[in-house]
Amino acid sequence: MIPTNTSRRTFIAGLTAASAAYSATTGEKIRVAMIGTGHGHAASKIKALRVLPEYEFVGICRPDADEPHEGAVFQGVHWMSLDELLSDRTIELVAVESLPGRNLTYAQECVWAGKFVHLDKPPGADLTALRTMLDEAASRGRIVQMGYQWRYHPGMNAAIEAAKQGWLGSVHRVRMWIDKQIGDEERRELARFRGGVLFSEGCHLVDRAIALFGKPDKVTGILRHESPNQDGLADNTLTIFEYPKTLVEISVAAFQPNGGKYRRLEIVGSNGVALVQPYAPSRLMIDLKDAAGPYKAGEQVVPLTEPSGPTYAPDFREMVRVIRKREKPSYPAQHDLIAQETLLRACGMLS
Repeated sequence: MIPTNTSRRTFIAGLTAASAAYSATTGEKIRVAMIGTGHGHAASKIKALRVLPEYEFVGICRPDADEPHEGAVFQGVHWMSLDELLSDRTIELVAVESLPGRNLTYAQECVWAGKFVHLDKPPGADLTALRTMLDEAASRGRIVQMGYQWRYHPGMNAAIEAAKQGWLGSVHRVRMWIDKQIGDEERRELARFRGGVLFSEGCHLVDRAIALFGKPDKVTGILRHESPNQDGLADNTLTIFEYPKTLVEISVAAFQPNGGKYRRLEIVGSNGVALVQPYAPSRLMIDLKDAAGPYKAGEQVVPLTEPSGPTYAPDFREMVRVIRKREKPSYPAQHDLIAQETLLRACGMLS
């Protein structure tokens, strides 16, 4: 058994060299485990990791008793202690699926143990701690992949490409929103964070804005509580990012019925518009004044190829390339730090 508390870090730091040697020499399936089950994406990540042929799903560590452990998705799972997971040098990747108030701490321990990490969103609320962890990961030759949901979305990526290539002309406005109805238990958990639903859900769209334009010059966040529920949750939110020639608006509310059908990403330029609605199934419409790139003038629905396999398969396939082929990830650590800093500023959570 690994020593606990302050001695754990010293012990697991010694595992890094052995773990690095193992991952560099083996061509076998990647052994992967999970910490936490409380995140809304946990069930889908379990399903993906259990069926993707590149992985061997070792088990789940559930260090917090208030997170779920019952249901069909957990049938046949091997339950592990945190010490067992961290000390097993054959486990190369850990998916951290605990709640945002805990996830960064567990990710830190995995990095100290020489693991690659898939860290679900948002990566805690401490920017300094996140920066320290990413620096530590880099020093150990490890990658921490953030679990933002639409990094591999074919419609969003095509729309972003059209903007970056200049096919939409000079882009002056981007509008994105993601509304949903959430229950009382989730509301209570999110109310712990000043940013509320903007912190929890808007982070996905902040990530898309940073992919398109980088760090904004100015960030303004509007956090309102509109529900009759007395939990104080910021449940009707808007943030505006100002760039030299562009305004980006991100809106997130917590009480729209059938909100998934109306989620929308709209990029508007001097030569036309790219519109993604809904997000799933992915649909992209482009309307141009003049033909540009692969697109003709006028309105057109763009054919898209959805990623094969289960939800989140593209994330974990990228980690196969990162771990086995030592390829660079699609998003460097600097991108993740800018996204987190921007999110925390929008949420009034950066001191």
